[in-house]
Amino acid sequence: MKRSAALQPLSREHHTALTLAKACCRTAQSGTADQVSAACQRAIQAFTNELEPHFLAEEQTLLPLLKGADTQPLVQRTLADHQQLRALLKDLLQNDADALDSFGNCLSAHVRFEERELFPALESIIR
Repeated sequence: MKRSAALQPLSREHHTALTLAKACCRTAQSGTADQVSAACQRAIQAFTNELEPHFLAEEQTLLPLLKGADTQPLVQRTLADHQQLRALLKDLLQNDADALDSFGNCLSAHVRFEERELFPALESIIR
């Protein structure tokens, strides 16, 4: 199913985020200390330059559209995921392989949740 025009840019960013998530998990599980350190730095940079602006766009423009009681669990899950990813940054600064793996897994699960649940709910409102 084709995404609505309003969500297409965010959906394309999700592809980039999934690529990052996979690289984080792969490196955390089998990388050397130097590779883990480099992957942590890449994740921090991607978070700062790409993910945080993406999260803010969702929080400021999309989530306010979901006002019904039936959509509040979607809003709460989105906000909780964003907060969890933000919280993992401090551990990434320590070049922690477990944090890198957690970040990758959390990011992957979050993107899949948004594509499978959040965005379809939004499309029913904005179409």
